[in-house]
This record gives sequence, structure tokens and C-alpha cells, in this order.
Amino acid sequence: MNKRYQPSVKLTENDVTDEDVYLQRRKVLKSLGFIGLGSLLPNSSQAFNLFGSKEETPTRTFVTQPLSFAKPEKYASQETQTPYEKVTSYNNFYEFGTSKEDPAKLAQEFKVEPWTLTIDGLVNKPITLSYDDLTQRFSLEERIYRLRCVEAWSMVIPWIGFPLSELIKQAAPLSSAKYVAFETLFDPKQMPGQASRFVGGGLDYPYVEGLTLAEAMHPLTLMSVGLYGKTLMPQNGAPIRLVVPWKYGFKNIKSIVRIRLTDKQPRSTWNELAPHEYGFYANVNPNVDHPRWSQKTERRITAGGLLSTKRIDTQLFNGYSEVASLYSNLDLRKFY
Repeated sequence: MNKRYQPSVKLTENDVTDEDVYLQRRKVLKSLGFIGLGSLLPNSSQAFNLFGSKEETPTRTFVTQPLSFAKPEKYASQETQTPYEKVTSYNNFYEFGTSKEDPAKLAQEFKVEPWTLTIDGLVNKPITLSYDDLTQRFSLEERIYRLRCVEAWSMVIPWIGFPLSELIKQAAPLSSAKYVAFETLFDPKQMPGQASRFVGGGLDYPYVEGLTLAEAMHPLTLMSVGLYGKTLMPQNGAPIRLVVPWKYGFKNIKSIVRIRLTDKQPRSTWNELAPHEYGFYANVNPNVDHPRWSQKTERRITAGGLLSTKRIDTQLFNGYSEVASLYSNLDLRKFY
């Protein structure tokens, strides 16, 4: 009999990030020599003023759809579903611009259908999934996960998706496979940040990421197709994205078009751009500071607006201690 998996972190309605807030836009790339110009784009807008009050909400034309999903007890909570305005308005998605409000404003015409996701590489059975496959081929479930950004802010989000391990098993990986590489869509016509090194943060597109095969197969690793009961908005990674809750947010690649199994450690966008700041593993670790700020605490986004100073202690692996065995032979300071 298989042992039933029980997550170490259980979250409730009280943990879900509140709706009415907006934090200041960051300029994380400024110190790297790239200054985002998203705020200068003619159709960019500020959604909140300095004190967190609402000034303008982006006109949304993208239409989400309700999803059918289970709520497994091990991930369940008693919360009433929280409106997702905050989660869909405060985003890092440099393909749509470097300012936090750019993705919500500039992604509304993004086309998610038709869509194909290819799983290939060191597998016996390469797979190509259509848009419908993403929400119909696998049993979907809701999981409330913490999201910890490397910038030291955090949210709690009820994702909807399926374990990445289910997808990988269908492709029948070869014994030589050791890593899993991910690639996002490359389409400068739809993603204005890809058209310029300034508005796109100077990244080398398409955005790429990677996990070890063991990380990818862990029960917590999720392929998300929705949040708050509906399909994803483009700014949140529609139509499908990765969610690895014990890693910093930049590892959670969005709008994935290819997953490739390989025997070599794959490329990772931020690791290539600034390897001294962004490691390949990128596990949440309060004992390893970013070169320019501490990681010991985080700002939990709440209803306090821009001037909110609520901070909480950051936990190793973002509190998901069950993944510690994946790194038992690694120096977490060296392999950060």
C-alpha cells in the first residue's frame, strides 16, 4: 500500500493574501545596469497611488474560464475564495515589461489558443499537449501554496493544477535523465518586453529554467493551469506554468511551451544573467542573503497598501520541510 503523502504546511483562509493592496514597483535590474522603461510605455498605467488607494484598474479583455477541480484534504482549507485582483495586478513577468503593473496592462490580448506544450528529450514517449489537454487530460486539484519572491515579498495563492510528476511519467523518462528543462513562449509581437532589452530587463529570451529530476518528481511540484477557481490570466502565466513552492518565485516559469528531459544541468535565465545573485537551485533560505538584501524576513502582502511594514520570518524551504531530503548531500550555501 502506498503511503499517503501529507504536506508539512497547511494553510487556511487566514493565510490567503488579502485583495486590497498594491506595493511600489521595483527596479531590481537597476543595479545590474538595466533600467526598465515599462512606465514610459503609452499604455502602461499606475493602478495605485503612493498611499495604496486605487487610481486606475487596467481594462481587461482576456476572459478566464471556471475550472472543475478537487480539493484534496491534505491541501484543503476552510477559507472562502478570495478575490484575485491583487494576485493578478502585482506580477513579475518581464516578457510583458519590468514594472509590476506592466503585465496586467500589456498582456490582455495574449493568445493562449491554439497552444502546444511539448515534452521531449530523454524520454521513451514524447508528448505534445493541446490547450484542451492542459485542463482535461489530468485530474485538477486546488493547492494553497506560499509564494516567496527573491525580492523578499510573499503571497499565499490557491493554485489549481496537477503534479508535474504525472506529466513526466506519461513521457516515460529514460534512466539517463537527470534534469528537467523548461522554456517559455518566445513571441515579441505578443510579449512587448521581448522586443527590447530595456523594457524586457535585458534578459535573453526565451526565458528558460530547470529542476533536477528529483525536484520535478516531488509531490509538491505543480503544473498550474489556474488560480482562484479559474484559468490563469496571462500575467500569471497562462495557459500553464510551474509552481515549486519551496523555491524563489523566479524559478516558477510561466507560459511554458517545452519541457525537455536531459542528462546535463539546464540553462537558467537569471542564473546566467547574474550567477553571483541567482543560483540554479534558488531554494528559499533565510541563512543565505541576496548580495543586496537580507532574506531573513519577508513582506507578506496584506491590506496595508504601499506603506505596510508587516514582515514575517522567512522559513527554510519556505516552510516545506519535507523537501529537505532532496538536498541532504548539498552545501546549501554553495548550491544556493
